[in-house]
Amino acid sequence: MSVRVARAARAWARSVSGRRGSSNCPRPPPAAVDVAALLRDATAADGGSQDAQAAAGRREPGQCSVLLFPGQGSQVVGMGRGLLCYPRVRELYDAARRVLGYDLLELSLRGPQEALDRTVHCQPAVFVASLAAVEKLHHLQPAVIENCVAAAGFSVGEFAALVFAGAMEFSEGLYAVKIRAEAMQEASEAVPSGMLSVLGQRQSKFTVACLEAQEHCKTRGIENPVCEVSNYLFPDCRVISGHLEALQFLQKNFSKYHFRRTKMLPVSGGFHTRLMEPAVEPLVQVLKAIDVKKPLVSVHSNVDGNRYMHPKHIQKLLAQQVVSPVKWEQTMHAIYERRKGTAFPQTFEVGPGKQLGAILRSCNLQAWRSYSHVEVLEAGEDPEEPL
Repeated sequence: MSVRVARAARAWARSVSGRRGSSNCPRPPPAAVDVAALLRDATAADGGSQDAQAAAGRREPGQCSVLLFPGQGSQVVGMGRGLLCYPRVRELYDAARRVLGYDLLELSLRGPQEALDRTVHCQPAVFVASLAAVEKLHHLQPAVIENCVAAAGFSVGEFAALVFAGAMEFSEGLYAVKIRAEAMQEASEAVPSGMLSVLGQRQSKFTVACLEAQEHCKTRGIENPVCEVSNYLFPDCRVISGHLEALQFLQKNFSKYHFRRTKMLPVSGGFHTRLMEPAVEPLVQVLKAIDVKKPLVSVHSNVDGNRYMHPKHIQKLLAQQVVSPVKWEQTMHAIYERRKGTAFPQTFEVGPGKQLGAILRSCNLQAWRSYSHVEVLEAGEDPEEPL
């Protein structure tokens, strides 16, 4: 397994320089190189996969690594500046410009923040910055890539995790993210909605709060109001998404439901709820056109926290994910569950922000002690951390 992953990092980075494609093509832009085929060839060339698997089996748990890919909301102007000195990072951004039809690197480096925060821009920006961070990690600590045993990504970060794991090619994954972001942007503009981060406590009443917020919306003339948990972050911490009227009601009445703190997130819509149903079909269609393969390392789904088993499973759950809550807390338990006394793997958050590290600390303090962040900003840049 480790041999295949090591070749993955080299192969997808090399392959980006020959991309074709434009932003208005009906199918994902074809790649000049089939990365997954290169990985299969590399595995066969290493004297047989049985030897590689035996070597992987002999690794101590503490020598293994896990990669976590952040999602929307982690974007900040300047991200990527700390990566440009590493090999092939500019090639990734050049390929992104051809796929997206605009200069993503310029937007990421110089903003403005308001433009970068738009769903249609920030999802591709976080996706590319995260994979560029993998290139940095591979350059500085190649053993981390070689010994990776699992990956997970938060919302759009799941696409980056799948590209890293060889399940889809870079430009195809980016094109899917582009279509997803455009469809979610359009859906969010149809209804005033948003996402509210809620830090609760044991006695917090999340279900009651959502139901009463929906009833409040009905008194204001809103038909079929939406207010539901959309992200499970860590014990007693949730993100609630839905109509803005419902979220404002919860902010005003937070003490009634034993919430300790609430904060609106810098996103444009009520993601991971049924408000995003119009975005599902465009994503379904583009995923059908992508040559999805079985991941070469374990990649965990946001929908249920479990590992993807086969390509059809990936295509189904990636579309379902848009309207389903992100079960990140459950994913952390699935990845880090182990017998008492067993060492934890090294964990690397690859992409902007350190939110996933903060969540890991609250989910599993022992696992967090082996956590590191791959910086995408220049030294000295210190963006404000969200809740």
